[in-house]
Amino acid sequence: MKRLAVYCGSASPSDPRYLALAHSVGAELARRGIGVVYGGGRLGLMGAIASSALAAGGEVIGVIPEALVSGEVANYDCTELQVVATMHERKAAFTRLSDGFLILPGGVGTMDELWEAVSWAQLGYHSKPVGVLNAFDFYDGLLAFNRHMAEVGFVRPAHQGIIMAESELDLLLERMHAHEPITPITKMNPDTL
Repeated sequence: MKRLAVYCGSASPSDPRYLALAHSVGAELARRGIGVVYGGGRLGLMGAIASSALAAGGEVIGVIPEALVSGEVANYDCTELQVVATMHERKAAFTRLSDGFLILPGGVGTMDELWEAVSWAQLGYHSKPVGVLNAFDFYDGLLAFNRHMAEVGFVRPAHQGIIMAESELDLLLERMHAHEPITPITKMNPDTL
């Protein structure tokens, strides 16, 4: 994995553990020679990931829509900052530029990015690993809901392992590195769907 799209919040929660986590992840990715592709802002966890990766000598590519350049205080310190017209273009760039998706704690935008990465894997638009860093048990409810969707039958057995979740970054990166693509819906036998 040369680059990972890192999805996380642009907010700074009052609990300092979240910003500390983002700083440590950015520095560790840089230490491992893994570039960061992220939302292009200077605020919150997004800004912490970028600043720590840059400080550690890592590559950081920011992708930000025109409408958010001033609102999210675009990070012009990035190795490269791409300004795109829409959120759709932003997410397409994340997929194009990265070798996988690493999800840290975040809000609605992070959830949108996570579920799109999972959906696109199911449909065969990419075959990249999707890793959720479940630090501080932040994603326990989401992971339980994903299991519930599978139990009910809305997530096919072949796709139940798309989301890889670990509470430790080292373990998560190991699993993502060992990732083997799933069979997308487009390659499945229609009679078994």
